[in-house]
Amino acid sequence: MTRVAAVDCGTNSIRLLVADADPETGELIELDRRMIIVRLGQGVDRTGRLAPEALERTFAACREYADAIKEYGAEKIRFVATSASRDASNRDEFVRGVLDILGVEPEVITGEQEAEFSFTGATKELTGRTDLEKPYLVVDIGGGSTEFVVGDGHVRAARSVDIGCVRLTERHAPSSPATLGQITAIRADIDAALDVVEESVPITEAHTLVGLAGSVTTVAGIALDLETYDSAAIHHARISLEQVQEITGALLNSTHDERAAIPVMHPGRVDVITAGALVLLTIMQRTGAREVVVSEHDILDGIAWSIA
Repeated sequence: MTRVAAVDCGTNSIRLLVADADPETGELIELDRRMIIVRLGQGVDRTGRLAPEALERTFAACREYADAIKEYGAEKIRFVATSASRDASNRDEFVRGVLDILGVEPEVITGEQEAEFSFTGATKELTGRTDLEKPYLVVDIGGGSTEFVVGDGHVRAARSVDIGCVRLTERHAPSSPATLGQITAIRADIDAALDVVEESVPITEAHTLVGLAGSVTTVAGIALDLETYDSAAIHHARISLEQVQEITGALLNSTHDERAAIPVMHPGRVDVITAGALVLLTIMQRTGAREVVVSEHDILDGIAWSIA
C-alpha cells in the first residue's frame, strides 16, 4: 500500500482525497475525502485574472488540507489545478502560494489530461459489471469546463469545453426564476460546445452515461429525495432522463431561497445548480441517454491512482 494525497482545485471547489492505494489489486482505501467551495474562478471569464479574495479563500483551504495530509502521513502528494487556473493571466501567484503552503507545485493540466483522470477515477471500479454496457461516456460537469471521455477500459477520445456551471452562470446571470430568454441563451452555448465535442468524440456511440461532480450528484440527491447528502446512496445511483427533466425544470423555475432550502444543496451551489442541471439535461437529450449513472469517484480518484 502507498498512502497518497490527491488535491483537485477547480473553478468552484477544492477537494482532497487521502487514500491507501494498492496498484497490484486495484484497491483504493479512502481515509479522508473533503471539499470546500472557494470559487477560485470568480470573475475569470470576464477579467482573465484570479481575484485576490478568491486566491485567499483557496489558500485558506490549502492550509486546512496541509494539516490533514500531515496528520495522515501521506507519502506522496499531487495537486492538480484545472479550468480557472488554466485561463488566468496571474496563475504564477496561485502557483507560488500553493507551493509555499503544501510544498508541491500545482500542475495546471490540460482539459484532455483532466478528462483522462476523470475517466480512470469513474470507471476503474466498474470493471466486471455486466449490467452496464460499454463503451462508457464519462461526463465531468465542473465549474469552468465540462470534460467528455468515451472509452471501454481505456480512453478512446476526450474533449474539454468551456461550459461549466460557474462560467455559464456568470456569463448569462440567470434570474430566479430564470426567464425563457436566459434559458435559451444558456442552451445555445451548451449546444455550440456539444457541436465542438462531436467533432472528435463519438458521444452518441456510448451505451452508458456516467456523470461526475457536484451538479450531477446534487441532481441525484434531489431525485432520491434524500433528507441529507448521502454519498453512499448517491454513488452509482441511476437517474432517468425523465427525473433529470423534471428536476431541471423545477430548479429553473425556483427562487434562490427555494433552492437553498433543498436538503442536499450545498450553499456554494445554490446560484450555479440551474446551469449545471441544464448542462446535464442537454447532454442526455443530445446523446439519447435514457439514464445517467452517478459516480462519487472522479478526477480525485484518478489523480490518486496516477500517484500510486
